[in-house]
Amino acid sequence: MLRRVFKAFQYRDFRLMWVGACTSSIGTWMQIVAQAWLVYDLSKSGFLLGLDMFLGGIPIFLFSLFGGVIADRFERRRVLLASQWVQMASAFTLTILVLFHVVHVWHILGLSFVSGFAQAFGSPAYLALIPTLVKKEDMPNAIALNSIQFNMATVIGPMLGGLAMAKLGNAWCFGLNGLSFVAPIVSLSMLHIRIIPEKTSESVLDSMKEGFRFIHRHGTMEALMVLAFAMTALGVPARTFLPIFAKQVFHRGPEMYTMCLSIAGVGSVLGALAVAALGNVAHKGRIALSTLILMGVGITGFALSRSVPLTFALMFLNGASMVGVFAMVNSLVQLITTNEMRGRVMSAYSFAFRGGMPMGNLVAGWLVPIFTAPTVVAVDGLLLAALGLYFLLVHRKVAAL
Repeated sequence: MLRRVFKAFQYRDFRLMWVGACTSSIGTWMQIVAQAWLVYDLSKSGFLLGLDMFLGGIPIFLFSLFGGVIADRFERRRVLLASQWVQMASAFTLTILVLFHVVHVWHILGLSFVSGFAQAFGSPAYLALIPTLVKKEDMPNAIALNSIQFNMATVIGPMLGGLAMAKLGNAWCFGLNGLSFVAPIVSLSMLHIRIIPEKTSESVLDSMKEGFRFIHRHGTMEALMVLAFAMTALGVPARTFLPIFAKQVFHRGPEMYTMCLSIAGVGSVLGALAVAALGNVAHKGRIALSTLILMGVGITGFALSRSVPLTFALMFLNGASMVGVFAMVNSLVQLITTNEMRGRVMSAYSFAFRGGMPMGNLVAGWLVPIFTAPTVVAVDGLLLAALGLYFLLVHRKVAAL
């Protein structure tokens, strides 16, 4: 069983990438925790909290399609290295601003945009690189294990971030995040694999169009892109507005916020382990849609809960179901895509998946002051469940996969 769950670890380059990415993700989550609390503490504004997440994600909408073309034209490892260096510089800049007590909300918003810009190029390259490190039959396992490293970070990062905030201050969270980028930079430098794309005279715009044509030719791919956008646009605000739930609903401090994130992270790790154990299972589409419905119901339950134990249980369920949907949909996209189109297709996937976060957070940030956070998040959950039912019972292309 263990050999099956961790099968992709038999590949050296995948192990290196996993360790580097996990270390960096832990640092990133330390910064996410501290940054969300700092923005809300400085501004007392739910809108600015959502705007910060929006500015961190909107570069995905603006630049990721171009980033996908770059990933198909240049060595993906080098594109990723450039992305890591920019994000490291951004984290250290915020560290200095906080240390010298000169930080303002606009500084944080601007640096969020810079980091998002780097991710717009790094994310397609990363998503396209991972499948090339393992054999095709082990791709679903590798994607699930990649989800584990990210979700382990959602457990460890908030715990370390909460401790650092309480004992040392916000600046340590940002500084440690900057240091964490050393791990992926070293890992990427040690990779054996070198895939140098063939030179082409095709224009960037024509390359983008070819990617869109590939997606359009595979009708199921379009439905998967819609799912990718919806599950982040409607699912992520439940985590984004946790500081408001902690302060205004449960009347508690950062410990409630970080505990919810950590419990959701534990659920995510176990959910990813379950997906990894399934491997290249049949009926991925039906499993993904059923899990999406469960995720929607869980988010609505969390929004309406006023019991701390029930809230923790629902955060665990939401974490497990969320990573299950993400891993399954990602696997389906990767399995359909050919390697020469992978950068462009995965950039479109990033455009949808990562682009849903800023749009969902911005809309929710606008609605929360009007209708309250519990109401907005509850409606998001109901919409997710309804979407899952639609694709499961009416538009059955995904369910047939």
